[in-house]
Amino acid sequence: MSARLRTLREAGFRVLLVSSPGDLLWSTSAREHVEPIAIPMRRAISPFADMVALLRLWRLLGDRKPDLVEFSTPKAGLLGMLAAKLHGVPRRVYMLRGLKLETCTGLKRHILVWAERLAAACAHVVLCNSESLRAEAAALRLAPVNKLHLLGEGSSHGVDSERFSPGLSQVRAQMRIAQEASVVGFVGRLTRDKGLPELVTAFDLILRAEPSAHLLLVGWFDASEDTLGSNLRARIQSHPRMHCTGMVRDTAPYYRAMDVLVLPTWREGFPNVVLEAAATGIPVVTTVCTGARDSVVPEVTGLLIQPGHSEAICEAVLKIVRNPQRSRCMGQAARAWVLEHYPEKLVVNFAADYYRELLEMPPLVELQRA
Repeated sequence: MSARLRTLREAGFRVLLVSSPGDLLWSTSAREHVEPIAIPMRRAISPFADMVALLRLWRLLGDRKPDLVEFSTPKAGLLGMLAAKLHGVPRRVYMLRGLKLETCTGLKRHILVWAERLAAACAHVVLCNSESLRAEAAALRLAPVNKLHLLGEGSSHGVDSERFSPGLSQVRAQMRIAQEASVVGFVGRLTRDKGLPELVTAFDLILRAEPSAHLLLVGWFDASEDTLGSNLRARIQSHPRMHCTGMVRDTAPYYRAMDVLVLPTWREGFPNVVLEAAATGIPVVTTVCTGARDSVVPEVTGLLIQPGHSEAICEAVLKIVRNPQRSRCMGQAARAWVLEHYPEKLVVNFAADYYRELLEMPPLVELQRA
């Protein structure tokens, strides 16, 4: 996000950053010298609060009269695109970063499908975060195919390959993990949709085969709809070989402490953590789910597995940690692949160049034909 904001500002855009209030909004806007706009929005469906947020967004767009808007995430995307449509903002971009509906069923799934369709209908362009996400959006008929676009090879901001690079780390020493021990890593929200239940079960299987192994969980217990149950949370916190860091601002040293990153996710847009691990020279095990499968070159930079199978996680991890030469080759290939396709500057410049093109087009008519 920071690199994208910085690049747009340096390209001559006046950037307004709209988000729910919080430390992340204030710190990001101050660091990147963009104007913060705090509008409370709840993740869950909340009709009254959502109407208040929509009204505030409508007023904001009426006051500022932007030439172009980009909104993303299910709630902010829907409300923001509705407000922009009502005000007739001349260039409206919906950034599709993932599909929460993929892990929902019944009435909730239907509601989310129609919410995505409505957000897309209010947009002139829907930017998809990965090729598989674009394909899934088309299959679900969220928008006409000619409205679904992919910049470059995907990802919203690429990866800082200098910050995320191979090197030494004090993390193992700080956590009293032996240098020769195998460290299985995870980075992100500790939730069901990220595959934490399967990963925890898989780690018990891994321990039977590799008794010195450790599981390094770099993330926090998110109080979301897919939050972990209290029993599983307690199991993680009490396990002598599972290390849970909580929220970490700088994750780079933690990747360097890992032998393999595992992301057993059920849904993604394009997982940044996989790019960060790859840039650090760490092989990755992730799933064939939307978005995740775009982030790995199978058998070259990592391994792909079906979601929901702890045995498959265990088998893939053991293939890597028990073959140091293969692990090194995968890590080297992963970093080379990221440097070629996903350097931060290349990816964020795609967005800046694309937005310049949109501003040079006549409003509405030409965009609808894009």
